[in-house]
Amino acid sequence: MISVEGISKSYSPKQPLAVDSLDLEVNDGEILGLVGLNGAGKTTTIRMMSGVTLPSSGKINVDGYDIVRDKVKASGKVGWIPEFPNFEPNAKPVPLMSYFAGFYGLRGKEEDSEIRKRLGAVGLSQDLNKKLRTYSQGMKKRYSMAESLIGDPQNVMFDETLNGLDPEGVQFVRNMIMGLKKDGKAVLLSSHILSEVQNIADRVAVIHHGKLIKLLKKDQLKSLGVNTIHVGVDKVDDKFSSLLSEYGGVRMSGNTAIISHLKVADKEYSEIPEKIIKSGYKLREFHSTGESLEDYFFSLIGETQ
Repeated sequence: MISVEGISKSYSPKQPLAVDSLDLEVNDGEILGLVGLNGAGKTTTIRMMSGVTLPSSGKINVDGYDIVRDKVKASGKVGWIPEFPNFEPNAKPVPLMSYFAGFYGLRGKEEDSEIRKRLGAVGLSQDLNKKLRTYSQGMKKRYSMAESLIGDPQNVMFDETLNGLDPEGVQFVRNMIMGLKKDGKAVLLSSHILSEVQNIADRVAVIHHGKLIKLLKKDQLKSLGVNTIHVGVDKVDDKFSSLLSEYGGVRMSGNTAIISHLKVADKEYSEIPEKIIKSGYKLREFHSTGESLEDYFFSLIGETQ
């Protein structure tokens, strides 16, 4: 579990804060999506959470260890897969993994077994004798995943890992993330592919200009920015359509009315079924559909420009 309390990051007193008083929590067995425009502060936040750079103010606690006071112990409990993995180009995968394994006290047969297990899990068993400079971008990302998991960290962060991957690569990363969640790990996923975030995240944090502007829960992700309501009754007539017209534009499909271009706020949706029933209709269907996370995201940040 990673707990972030009021962290800020300043690179220059002449520039705005890269991250500004940010609060976040990534729980065990949970996938937290982190979304924002380029320059919103996502990577800076992840670098602070992993101990690569330290916050200018605020606190970060990783499984009970403060990222500043107990940096070595805290960082050892975090795996970070960056957008652009950067390794010694002439290195080979096993010797380099052996170097990383040393930081976690792995030695001898245990080390060799763990290295080959991790490399096999990311599909690189047939490429162990190649130099890393010959790896494709997708292979380098897979290697970065294996390297980041060598110490079996409880917390794993994916920083734009999906970028540049083909559909097979995206599916591979998706399956790995879901597997980590199943194992009870705390997972943070930063990505510009908002459809993937919406599909697998348990919560989504939206940051803009270094600030947290919205935290969405799983149930909210299913009906973001409701823009259509479906109402089905046992029998329709002209009165039924007229009854619903005050809530938006009404289009009929059999015994179901589809209300779009809504004129009501979210809190007023509950009035609709009550009014229908009081008017003598038998309600058979009532549900709403929302916009995508991408559409919702752009409408949200548009309001905070």
